[in-house]
Amino acid sequence: MQEVSNNKTSELIKSVGEVVKKRRKTLCKTMYALSAEVGMSKSTWREVEIGACKDIKLSTLWKIAEGLETSVADLLNEVGEKLGEDFSLTDLN
Repeated sequence: MQEVSNNKTSELIKSVGEVVKKRRKTLCKTMYALSAEVGMSKSTWREVEIGACKDIKLSTLWKIAEGLETSVADLLNEVGEKLGEDFSLTDLN
């Protein structure tokens, strides 16, 4: 059961990274430029984009959203759409 949870969390984090990267590229900015604009380390932004972080703090997600000129809610809505309605972090067997 723990392995399923870890896989789901990894899928969620990977999807967040994909959405962040897509939105950043739409703005035609580098992750280094945006991380500097919001006062975040370049390595943290990079880890989010490539899905290398274990978890993402709300404050980190908030800074990323500000850099991408959007809201956290809009980012999460896009992630939710990407994952689909059936995605859940809980196993309801």
